[in-house]
Amino acid sequence: QVQLVESGGGLVQAGGSLRLSCAASGRTFSNYAMGWFRQAPGKEREFLVVISGGGGSTNYADSVKDRFTISRDNAKNTVYLQMNSLKPEDTAVYYCAARFGWQTRQAMGVPRWYDVWGQGTQVTVSS
Repeated sequence: QVQLVESGGGLVQAGGSLRLSCAASGRTFSNYAMGWFRQAPGKEREFLVVISGGGGSTNYADSVKDRFTISRDNAKNTVYLQMNSLKPEDTAVYYCAARFGWQTRQAMGVPRWYDVWGQGTQVTVSS
């Protein structure tokens, strides 16, 4: 099992950008698909995007496809989420998660299919 630590969250004004990082340790990073999720107070955890172990496949939620970009650097055991054109409704705790291998695109959008989660990083977007 890998261990995950998110960083890069903070306060940003509407229309601004943030780049989140998720650093992994443990088993070989390239064997894990990596997803980003977020959870706002009173709401269920929401799938954002997933990337395959080698970086060749991605799947984005429709709501963020034009604004957020996932990438990974397997040499650094790190996955990134570039977030542009941020809106107040993007305010949430953002989590990265790891799944050994790959199931289906549908399954990779469901939190229960992931093996390991980071501690989360707060993103707050002001009006």
